[in-house]
Amino acid sequence: MEALGVPSIVVVTDKFVPLADTIATTVGRTDLAKIVIPHPFGGLREDEIRERAALTAARLADVLRQPRSAEPLDDQPGDAPPQLTNPPLLELKVASDSTLSWALNDLGLTDGLPVTCPAPERVDAMLRYWVGDAGAETGPLPPSWDSLTIRSAAANAVMAGCRPAHFPVLMQVLRAMLEVPEFNLYGIQTTTHPLGPMLMVSGPLAGELGLASGPGALGPGWAANLSLGRALRLLLMNGGGARPGGTDAATMGQPGKTAFCFAENEADSPWEPYRTALGFDPSVSTFTVVGAEAPHNISDHGSTDADGILRTMAGTMANMGHNNFYWLGDVFVLIGPEHAASLAREGLGRADVQRELHQRARIPAARMSPGNLEHIQSWHVETERIVDEAGLIPLTRTAQDINVIVVGGPGKHSMWVPTWFRSITRPVVNSRGEPVRSAEDFKR
Repeated sequence: MEALGVPSIVVVTDKFVPLADTIATTVGRTDLAKIVIPHPFGGLREDEIRERAALTAARLADVLRQPRSAEPLDDQPGDAPPQLTNPPLLELKVASDSTLSWALNDLGLTDGLPVTCPAPERVDAMLRYWVGDAGAETGPLPPSWDSLTIRSAAANAVMAGCRPAHFPVLMQVLRAMLEVPEFNLYGIQTTTHPLGPMLMVSGPLAGELGLASGPGALGPGWAANLSLGRALRLLLMNGGGARPGGTDAATMGQPGKTAFCFAENEADSPWEPYRTALGFDPSVSTFTVVGAEAPHNISDHGSTDADGILRTMAGTMANMGHNNFYWLGDVFVLIGPEHAASLAREGLGRADVQRELHQRARIPAARMSPGNLEHIQSWHVETERIVDEAGLIPLTRTAQDINVIVVGGPGKHSMWVPTWFRSITRPVVNSRGEPVRSAEDFKR
């Protein structure tokens, strides 16, 4: 509006001033006037909102008369956001490797954990499977819209502990998140919702990359899972500038924001691989990425039939505290091999499980407070009915939006993963866009 000649003011709560300043910089409007009001704003009663609005309105004229603190940048509406520059990762001088992690942390370039020194020879080795110009750029990453070079991205992969064969996969995942608007990377980076990228690899390449799919695959002890997931997060932090307490506004965060990566357990699955259910050839490897909350355990040691297991799963999923009821995106159910075997023993395929959970994982609208129900309905178009004829709210729009994947080892446990917006599944390809069967194919 300001660019169109309409005097404008940003109203922001005091806790979100850093995010507002970053957004103003990225759109080239550091001159925008703003009024800072006390946090929080959401959850206030109507009379409190009206009182605060009256106080804010009384300040509008004075703020508009104030001289601007900075001149606007020269870009016009529709231009690409300005490029910001991070500290040069490879030129940092430290006394010893033992001080490196703290030095990089002080520069805001780590996730808080120790890192591997991104020495030039290690970065060169990381680029072993990369075909292309290492000086090319990743493209701007939100919310700071900084664009890393491929070499800088490789340095981040070194810091995270990745192997060279991981790097092409890492860059393809990053590209997908930037290219698909429905993924909403900007929102994932800046929301108060505790989201991080969940990455799953399905297919023959997963084993070659060393990705675990069995016991404890979502936890510690699996270097490839943790390093690849961590590298993805470091790119989003160092390229996008999303840091806790600043533009990453997550209220509490969660461990999955550090690393959340695993492989599909095809060996112990009674069903076809996830990728083939989506139409990919079995010989092709794919990656799936989605903005995810922490996984929620589903424990059922007592049910001896499919109906009992499905009741437990649906009951765990149908709660009011997650964001899928706002967005009705696609969610993930990670089924342990023992639960999957019990379901398959009664003839249920993956599609049957999806249909059953879609029908069962609903909550009564009456369980919600009137205010929360009204708020959720406000996120949907008027023509979209979110409460069914029985007065229930479904978890997803369709059964296909419940993604069912077998992962994990022995035990009567499964997990479900609340998400935000839409997931992405793509084949892992080489520089010519051909599906890879082996890491060596990346070089072709």
